[in-house]
Amino acid sequence: MTPANFQQLSNFIWSVADLLRGPYRPPQYERVMLPLTVLRRFDWVLAPTKHAVLKKHADLIVRNNVLKAKKKDPIDVDPILNNLAKDEEGNPLGFHNHSQLDFYKLKGDPDNIGRHLTDYINGFSENIRKIFERFEFEKEIEKLEEANRLYQVVAQFAEIDLHPKRVENITMGLVFEDLIRRFNEAANETAGDHFTPREVIRLMVNLLLEPDTKVLTQEGVIVTICDPACGTGGMLAEAQNWIRAHNEHATVKVYGQDYNPRSYAVAASDLLIKGHRDSRIEYGNTLTNDQFSDMRFDYLLANPPFGVDWKGEKKEIDRLPNFRGYSGKLPRVNDGALLFLIHMISKFQPWQSGNRDKPGSRIAIVFNGSPLFTGGAGSGESEIRRWIIEHDWLEAIVALPEQMFYNTGIGTFIWVVTNRKAKHRKGKIRLIDARERWTPMKRSLGNKRRYLDEDAITAVTREHGVAVISKTSKVFDNADFGYRRVTVHRPLRLRFQITQEAKELFLDTCPELLDAVLAVEEALGGEPHYDWNKTWDKVQKIVKVNGGWTPGAKGTAQKKIFREAFTETDPEAEAVIAKHHKVEKLDTDALFPRQTLPAVLKPRELEEVLGLHADGKGKHIEYEPDPALKDFENIPLKEDIVSYFLREVRPYVGDAWIDRETLDEQDGGIGKVGYEINFNREFFQYQPPRPLHVIDAELAAVEQRIMELLREVTE
Repeated sequence: MTPANFQQLSNFIWSVADLLRGPYRPPQYERVMLPLTVLRRFDWVLAPTKHAVLKKHADLIVRNNVLKAKKKDPIDVDPILNNLAKDEEGNPLGFHNHSQLDFYKLKGDPDNIGRHLTDYINGFSENIRKIFERFEFEKEIEKLEEANRLYQVVAQFAEIDLHPKRVENITMGLVFEDLIRRFNEAANETAGDHFTPREVIRLMVNLLLEPDTKVLTQEGVIVTICDPACGTGGMLAEAQNWIRAHNEHATVKVYGQDYNPRSYAVAASDLLIKGHRDSRIEYGNTLTNDQFSDMRFDYLLANPPFGVDWKGEKKEIDRLPNFRGYSGKLPRVNDGALLFLIHMISKFQPWQSGNRDKPGSRIAIVFNGSPLFTGGAGSGESEIRRWIIEHDWLEAIVALPEQMFYNTGIGTFIWVVTNRKAKHRKGKIRLIDARERWTPMKRSLGNKRRYLDEDAITAVTREHGVAVISKTSKVFDNADFGYRRVTVHRPLRLRFQITQEAKELFLDTCPELLDAVLAVEEALGGEPHYDWNKTWDKVQKIVKVNGGWTPGAKGTAQKKIFREAFTETDPEAEAVIAKHHKVEKLDTDALFPRQTLPAVLKPRELEEVLGLHADGKGKHIEYEPDPALKDFENIPLKEDIVSYFLREVRPYVGDAWIDRETLDEQDGGIGKVGYEINFNREFFQYQPPRPLHVIDAELAAVEQRIMELLREVTE
C-alpha cells in the first residue's frame, strides 16, 4: 500500500469502532482502537522472527532456572530477544513478544479471549509493556468482556493486513496519525488538551524549517527535533514529514515528553510503528522531571497548555538556584506557559558562525496572548521577555485567527525563537498579523470554527521569509518593545487649620496633649495656614513648652495623628519639605544607562527634574510626594527619560519630578525596564465612522421592514 491511498485502511479501522457503540461514547473509542491498532501492527512486524524468538526464549528460561538453582544472577532476557527480533530487512526491532499467542490464535479461542489477550500483552518486552501500562488497556479489556464486545473487536482486527511489505512504515504512520486526528476531533470538547490543529502545526513547521531548506536538503544530514509537551506526537510527525518531503535520505531523530499517560502512550506507539529506533518518547512532567536533561536539539516545537497552573511544581522549582539556566523572576503561579519556553531555550545547541559543531537551534511555540503583554515592568513575565529579546533570540511572532483551537476560541500566537538569527534579522523582530486569514469550517468542532487553508499558510510563510514590509507584516527593532516605567511625583501641599471637629478627633486619640493643643490654638488661631513647613516649626516649639511629645514610638505616632487631624491637601498651599541635604554630584552614567541626555540641559535643570531644588544656601530641598498624585510613565527605550519628561509631563504639571530612587534591578538606571508586544497597537488601522446619512438610511430601511412585518401580523 502506497502512502497516497492510506485512507482506505484508515477508513476500515475506523469502521470497526462502530462495534464499541453502547459501552463507549464516540470520544472514548480511542481507548480501545489505538492500542489494538498498535498491537496488530506489532504482531505483523514481529511475525518473521517470532519462531526464533520463541525458541530462544524457551532456551533462556531453562538456563535461568539452572542459574537460579545455583543461586546465581539470571540472564537479562529482554536485550537478547530485542536484538533477535528483526524486521524484513534484518534490522533489530528493539522490542519483542515471547508469548505463544498471536491475533489468529486469539481469534480461535473466543471463550478465553480476555485472559489470552492479557497474556499476549504481558509477553512483550518491557519497553512495550510500559507503553500499555499508560494506555491502561487492561481496564478496557475487562470492560469489553463485560459488554460481550471483546471477541468481536479482536476478530475484526485479526483480519486487518498490516504486513510491512504491504503497509510500509511511512504509510502506517499516516494511518495512525489519521486515526489520532479523527478520535481527537470526535472528542472535540477536550481535544485541545493534547491536540493542535494540523494546519497550525504545518505553519509552525514551515516557520521553523523553511529558513534552513538548503541545509536540510544536503546529503547525509542528521536532524534532532524535540517537543517537550508532545501530546500525541502530531508536531513531531509533521516535522518529520516536512523533512522527508524535502530530503528522503535525511536521518531524523525525534524526542518527546508528556505528562498525560494516554497521550504519552499514543506518541510512543506512533514512534515504534514508524520504525524510529533512534528516537524516544518519555513520560513525565517536563518542568520538574526533564527526561532529556543532558541533550540539546536542532529544532524544538511545542504547544504547552494555555494558562497552566504550576502551583504544584513551584516548591521544587523554587529550590533551584535558577530554572534551566534562567536566574531572573519567574511568571505568576497561575500561568506557567513561559516556563516551557525557558526550558526549550535551555536545549539550544551552542552557536558559532561557520562552526558545524556549534549549529545553534530554532524554536516554534504556540501561546495565547498572555505571554505577550501580561505583567508590568519588573514582573516575572516582563523579565522573561526582556531576557529573550535582549539576547536577540526572538525572530518573529505570528498572530493567528481566533476560534482555531478545539477547546478555546481565544487568539493564539506562534513565537519563533532562535540563537542563530540570519544576518538581516539581527536586532530585529518581525510581527505578522494573520488574524483575518481564516476560512470558515463547514462544521464546528468544539470551539474550532475556522481553519487556515493552504493559501494562508503559504502567504504567512512567505511573509516570514522575505524582507518585504506590508500592512500585515512589519519589522521592528528589539528596543521598540522595551520601555522604562518611571514614577512621577508631585509635592504634597497641606493646609493647616484647627477646627472644633479636628480638635475633638485628635483628642479622642491623644487626650494627654490637651494643653498643647489649646496652646497651639491660642497661638495660631482658627484661620487656615497655607505653609505647613513654617506652621510645623511653630507647633513644635509650642508643644515643647507645653510638655512635649511622648518619647519614643508613641511620640512619633502622636505627630502623625496630629498632622492627619489638622491638615488637608490643598493645591493652593505650599509644598511640604521632606528634607534638606548637601549638594551631591549626580552620576548620570549610572542613573541614565544607554541614554543620551539633552546637550542643552543645565545641571540645575536636571536636578529639578529629579526632585532636587536649590534652597539658596548651598543645599538641596526635597519635597514630600503626595501619594494621591503619584503617577507612572512608560517611556520607550529609544528615548531618554529626561527629554520625554520635559516634553510630555513638565508642560502640564510644572511641579512634577521623576523618582530617582526607584531603580532597575539589572542596569541600575532610573525606572523599571519592561518589555511587552502589543499587536493591536502595532497593527491598528483607524476606520472612520460611517456618514450619518448612511446610518440613517439603514435605520429607515429596518423600520420599514418592521412595519411591513407588523402589518402582516395585524391585517
